[in-house]
Amino acid sequence: MLFNIVEIVLVAAMSCIASVRYAHVLQMGRYQLPAYAQWLKRSRERVLRENVVIGFVAAILSLYMPVLLSMFVNGEEPRRALSGWLTLALFMGVTGFIAWRDYNLPAKKPFVITHRVRRFIAVLGGLSLAAAALLRALTIPPYFLFAAMPYMVELAALIINPYENKLNAGFFKSARLKLRKRPDLIRIGIDGSFGKTNVKFMLRDMLSKKYNVLATPASFNTAMGISRVVNDDLTDAHQVFIAEMGATHVGDIKELVGLVRPKYGILTSVGSRHLDTFGSLENIASTMYELIQGLPREGSFAVFGSGDDYIDRLYAMCKKEKVRVSLDPRADAWMTAEGITYSDRGTSFTLVCEGERHTCRTPLLGSYNVKNILLAAAMARRLEVPMEDIVAAIRALEPIEHRLQLTVEDLNVIDDTLNEDPDSAFEALRVLSQMPGRRIVVTPGLNGLHQQEAEVNYALGTVMADSADTVILVGTRNSQRSMRRGLIQSGFSRSNLHAVDDMDDASELLEEISDHGDTVLFESRVPEYEEE
Repeated sequence: MLFNIVEIVLVAAMSCIASVRYAHVLQMGRYQLPAYAQWLKRSRERVLRENVVIGFVAAILSLYMPVLLSMFVNGEEPRRALSGWLTLALFMGVTGFIAWRDYNLPAKKPFVITHRVRRFIAVLGGLSLAAAALLRALTIPPYFLFAAMPYMVELAALIINPYENKLNAGFFKSARLKLRKRPDLIRIGIDGSFGKTNVKFMLRDMLSKKYNVLATPASFNTAMGISRVVNDDLTDAHQVFIAEMGATHVGDIKELVGLVRPKYGILTSVGSRHLDTFGSLENIASTMYELIQGLPREGSFAVFGSGDDYIDRLYAMCKKEKVRVSLDPRADAWMTAEGITYSDRGTSFTLVCEGERHTCRTPLLGSYNVKNILLAAAMARRLEVPMEDIVAAIRALEPIEHRLQLTVEDLNVIDDTLNEDPDSAFEALRVLSQMPGRRIVVTPGLNGLHQQEAEVNYALGTVMADSADTVILVGTRNSQRSMRRGLIQSGFSRSNLHAVDDMDDASELLEEISDHGDTVLFESRVPEYEEE
């Protein structure tokens, strides 16, 4: 009886702990059940295999281990007790490893243990405990619970979401009232498919030369994230509030604009990110434009990026005061950049605005970072920050970790390991082509692109053939086949193309083939384990 109780509790607890991957996906999808269900549908075969195998193997062990132990242990009761404890210990060891592995796996957004996560885990734990107890009461091994954990996570979210929505409504109302009491506060909204986090921090640094600025942290771009920053951090001393606005569904930006009520807005880009939840690029563009539509008619100001049809179309639609920035000096833009060059010291360019020319240097790499700098600089200039202060802020900008992050030691290392975006990967190769010494790429290929994966990796291989002298492919991703084909068909030497199993092997190979002053690009995340 005692063992049954311990077994039920520990199986339920370890099943919850080892479900961190599913809770993380739910959090990244902003606890939207349709988004989680879509991810589960896309990943069902790969994701469920591990849960099902472990759950069934543990259940079978619990049933048949007494038979195996009969060769070594006399007496039915000792055999049953020993087999029970051994099975439970093995299950705890395996699920404990899975929890540790998934919690430490690199991700674009880390798993954050918030108050909401704690409440969710409490509900999931209660459900798991009840399910394990029910299985044991039916004389079914409770280990089968682990096979169903992806759906238990979905059920727990379904149960707790009504309470969370009611709780969030209170936080949202409190933040909106607090903002209404600050009519003097300069409010800026930043929206777009890509680059909004970078632009936010760049603008914060530029405006800090003149104002007391509060900007939302990196991952706080939802209604609840912004509400939390307003409620907890906004003080009367702040003169500027910068809110990054994220969206995964139509209408998300409209809700955030209703909360912040910005007077100034920056629209960085329109891309295919979250296309699965939006349904079409037209829906993405119209949702992004909700920021511009929400600006007041009088006294507002909007800054647009350029370079794609949707941004140009939205710029033409805007009837409020507006400017756009461009990397093309020939474009009809208010602020442009000329003479962009890269070196082991970063990026140099000339900023051109209203006839004035300013030489700028930054440790950041990539033309998209220059474009982000222009977006932030245009808004800072509109808010009367002196140009010399803007140039000084550009010089002091810090690269975002693992995003074209340059480290200069014996080798020039460009760390782009958290990138899974094709445009950014092509940009990383353009940067590499201008770097000194022999140029080496270490990559597993881009993953998670669905139908476009083979095409994109093939195209990357063709560009890589002109940008790199040596390529090291890491791991066993299918994407590597397309990248390898693109390299070989573009005339890349097979003797300079290497394949290794993991990063340890890649590091050993780098020590053998690299020399002082060479440049190494680590492109895309190399996982700690590969899912077939």
